[in-house]
Amino acid sequence: MNDIRVRLLHVRPQKRAAADSLLGVDPILQRLFAARGVSNPSELNYGLRSLAPVSSLAGIEAAVSLILAHANKRIMIVGDFDADGATSTALVIRCLRAFGITDVHYIVPNRFKFGYGLTPKIVTVAHERKPDLLITVDNGVSSIDGVNEAHRLGMQVLITDHHLPGKELPDADAMVNPNLDGVDFVSPHLAGVGVAFYLMAALGRELERQGRSGAAKIPATFLDLVALGTVADVVKLDLNNRVLVDQGLARVRAGRSVPGIRAMFEIAGKSFARAVSTDLGFVVGPRLNAAGRLEDMSVGIECLLTDDEQTARELTADLDRINRERKDIEAKMRDEAFAYVDAMDNTNLPDCVSLYHEGWHQGVVGLIASRVRERCDRPVIAFARENDAMLKGSARSVPGVHIRDLLEAVDTSEPGLIERFGGHAMAAGLSLAEKNFPRFKSLATKKLRQMYPDADFSGAITTDGDLPTTAMNLQFARTLREAGPWGAGFPEPVFTGDFQVEAQRTVGENHLKLRVRPSSGGGVIDAIAFNQAGPVYRGTVQITYRLDVNEFRGMETPQLIVLQIVSL
Repeated sequence: MNDIRVRLLHVRPQKRAAADSLLGVDPILQRLFAARGVSNPSELNYGLRSLAPVSSLAGIEAAVSLILAHANKRIMIVGDFDADGATSTALVIRCLRAFGITDVHYIVPNRFKFGYGLTPKIVTVAHERKPDLLITVDNGVSSIDGVNEAHRLGMQVLITDHHLPGKELPDADAMVNPNLDGVDFVSPHLAGVGVAFYLMAALGRELERQGRSGAAKIPATFLDLVALGTVADVVKLDLNNRVLVDQGLARVRAGRSVPGIRAMFEIAGKSFARAVSTDLGFVVGPRLNAAGRLEDMSVGIECLLTDDEQTARELTADLDRINRERKDIEAKMRDEAFAYVDAMDNTNLPDCVSLYHEGWHQGVVGLIASRVRERCDRPVIAFARENDAMLKGSARSVPGVHIRDLLEAVDTSEPGLIERFGGHAMAAGLSLAEKNFPRFKSLATKKLRQMYPDADFSGAITTDGDLPTTAMNLQFARTLREAGPWGAGFPEPVFTGDFQVEAQRTVGENHLKLRVRPSSGGGVIDAIAFNQAGPVYRGTVQITYRLDVNEFRGMETPQLIVLQIVSL
C-alpha cells in the first residue's frame, strides 16, 4: 500500500424534507444539518435548557444520597489515566470542594503498575489513606473483584462509568452508568466526564434544596472540563453532548476555563478566544493524554486542579515535554507497524489486523492501532508487552464493526483465551497471555467474518457533495466554524469539487501547499494537503476538502484542508 491512494467517495444522503423544516438557517447549513439527522431547529439550540433532565439518569438519586452520607467523612476519587478520566477526576474534586465537602482526595492508577480501573491492588493502595467512600470516574463497571476488596476493607463504593457492562456487574453501593441494561437515558453516549457532571449537577441541586445557596450553579462553571473530556474521548456528539461541548467552549473562549486549559492553548500557540472542538481534540487532549500514556496522569490532573496561573504553566510545560517524547516513540512504532501492513497488499490483509512487537510501548499502542486502521481501513488491535508473560492490547474499529462485541465473541468461543477486556463499539482494550497471541489473531479474524460478512473495508470518504463557489469565502468559512461543535457522530462538513491548480510547493517536511481555482469559476483560494507532498499536480484535479479559516500573522483567510486530491 502507498501513503497516497485514491479512496472512494460516498455522498452523504440528502434529506430535503428535514432541510426545509430548518427555517431561518443558512440554506447550505440547512442541507448539512439535515444530512446529520437534524430535523427541528430546537436541535440546534445548545443552551443548558436543552440538556436531558438530570433526574432522568437512573441511579443518580442513590448516588447523591451516598455522597451526602459521607459529606463529613473521607472520600477518594479513583480516576483513569486518559483525558476523560483526568477531566472527570478534576471535575468531581472541584465540585465537591466548592460544595463544602473538603476531605476529598484522588488516586489514579499508573497503567504500568496497576493496570486499568478499580483493581484489588489499587483498592489496597487507596485504603492506606483510610477513605470511607471510593468514587470511580470513567471506570468501575467491570471491577467486580475491586469492589469486593473495598467492601472487605470496610469502604463503600460509588461507581460512575460509561463503558459497556459485562455479563456480571460489581456489587457497588450505588452505580451511575447510562449504558447499563434497563437504563433508558436519552444520551447513552455520555463520556465519563459527562456522567460525572450529571452526578455533580444532581448533588448541587439537592444541596441547594437543603439550603446551600448557589450550589446548583457550581457544576456548570466547570463545563470547560466536560467539553475537553467529551471531545478527547471521541464519543458521539448527540444533541446532549453537543450542548455540553458548546457550553464548555463558550467558557474557554471567554477566558473562564481552568488555568490549565488556557495554559495548554498558550503553549501550543493557539488562541483560546477562537477555540473550537477540534482544538480540544488535537491541541489540548493529546498533551493531557501523554501523561497517562508515558508517565503518571497525576501531572495532568494537578494541571486541571490548580487555580494558580504560574503553576498551570509549569505543569503544562511538563505535559508538553512528555507529549513531544510521545510523538517520537509513536513515530518509530508507526513506521514499524506500517512496514508490516505495507508488506501485504489489500487482498492479503486479514479482516482484523492484530499486531505485536516486543519493543512497543504499551501506553502508545492505542495510537498505533488508530494509525494503522486509517492506513488499511479495517479493525486493528495493537499489542505491547505488559510483563514477562502478558500482552496488553488496544483495539480500534471501523463503522459497522462493534469491536467490544467482537472481543466478547472471541471470549465466549474460547474462555480463558483473553484474560480481560472492555470498551465500546469503536475502541476497546484487552489483556492476554503472550502464548495465546497467535490463536487470538486467527480467531479474531474468523469471528469478524462470521459476525460482519458485509463489513466495508473500502475506506470510502463520505462527503457533503459540492460547495457553491459563492460560499468559498472567509465569511462562510467562519460560519462553518461557528456552526459546530463538530465531532464524532456529527462530522465536520466535507466537500468535493473540481479545481484548476495555479501553484504548488512543499512546506514543512511533507505538506503540500497549493493555490487552486474552482473549475466552475471564481477566485483563487489556498489549500493545504498535510502529509501528501510528492506528486506534482497540473491542470484539473478533484479535491475532497474541508473549508477552514487560516490565521497567519493576525490575518484570517479561507483555506481548503485537503483530504484527497486526484488528477483528472
